[in-house]
Amino acid sequence: MKKIAILSLILAFIGCTLAYGQGYKGKGRVKGLVTDQHGNPIEGATVKLYCERGASGFELTTDDKGEWRANYIRGGPYDIDFEKLGYMPKKINVNLSEFGKNPDIEVTLQKMEGLIVTPELKEDLKKGNDLYDQGNYEGAIQAYQSIIAENPETYVLYRNIGNCYFQMEDFEKAEEYYLKVLEKEPDDTESIIGVGNTYANRGQNEKALEWYNKIAFENIADPMVLYNIGSNLYSQGQHQEALKYYKKAVELKGDFQDALYYLGLVNLTLGNNQDAIDVFEEYLKHDTDSGRADQVRNFIQFLKKK
Repeated sequence: MKKIAILSLILAFIGCTLAYGQGYKGKGRVKGLVTDQHGNPIEGATVKLYCERGASGFELTTDDKGEWRANYIRGGPYDIDFEKLGYMPKKINVNLSEFGKNPDIEVTLQKMEGLIVTPELKEDLKKGNDLYDQGNYEGAIQAYQSIIAENPETYVLYRNIGNCYFQMEDFEKAEEYYLKVLEKEPDDTESIIGVGNTYANRGQNEKALEWYNKIAFENIADPMVLYNIGSNLYSQGQHQEALKYYKKAVELKGDFQDALYYLGLVNLTLGNNQDAIDVFEEYLKHDTDSGRADQVRNFIQFLKKK
């Protein structure tokens, strides 16, 4: 089993069909920012949120600062699609809290100079994405390669091909395709993370950390990536650095049991006893029966006696 989950499929032109009921209604809030690859805000981008639990969704548009805000939403998993004419759309999946504070969602859309997004191109991309979702990675690779052959401007799809090879556990081939994107866009965060993930899955932790460190901390929004970087730092005794990665992973995904457990451990190691107690008690809200849960209870009991 792979240790690292890759990012959600990035290029999905066709999202879930939005059902305009009220099943998404709740008391939660979330906001975000949409920028281009140079950090410039994108005004007028469409943000489509689809609540899986409520089987319904709604649309927003970004303002002149590239910002958007969604109020009165229920918690749970959401599919969010970002689209703007002239840019490659992006699809992400996030877990949102109804009562806690949700971290801001920052998304970068890549401008495709000279590319005309035709219905045929959208359909070809949907075909590739559907094959990926079905686990037919070889078929998805062929679909993406055909698109790139006819539309060289879509070179960012090499990242999707890299994701396919990653899922097939051909990590060397995955790295090759992530690097193809980086040849064109050296600062592409998701491809840099992809390369780091391939090294981590090959057991080359120092090399993985070298790649992860190319990314500014504030630009990492994938809980699994944050967890893996934290784990690399923890294993090398860099506990203070590991703390911030574990902490952000938990902020993004509150029920992330592994991240909660190691966040508790690193606080314990650093002598942050009350923080460790708080984190371990949060862990027990999500796991009550495992051997690890028993260990966590022992930690809490020990710390409260100190």
